[in-house]
Amino acid sequence: MKRWTAILTLLFAATILVCPQKSFSQDDEGKRKVTNRVLPDYPDMARRMSLRGVVKVDAVVGSNGVVKTVEIKGGHPVLAQAAVTAVRKWRWEPAAHDTREPVEVKFEPGQQ
Repeated sequence: MKRWTAILTLLFAATILVCPQKSFSQDDEGKRKVTNRVLPDYPDMARRMSLRGVVKVDAVVGSNGVVKTVEIKGGHPVLAQAAVTAVRKWRWEPAAHDTREPVEVKFEPGQQ
């Protein structure tokens, strides 16, 4: 179990280091409405460990409302990939340009 936690922690750290950065102004953050929200799958390992918590990510959303990239900002490494996978499927209302949308994905042991 400790080995898996260490491996997932390293993967989480590598994901943060590899994700591309793009600068946005404060005006470009969090202004769009989500039109389709996909719930994350609760990871089996997290279920066995009775993990709960919040994963914070930033989604770069294209002008058409489709997610371009997702960057992990915080949360348990065992939950992080499930959050990223779900947020990549979300859709926002169209806009004139790309925006950075802060998202918090909550995980509870009773979740599917």
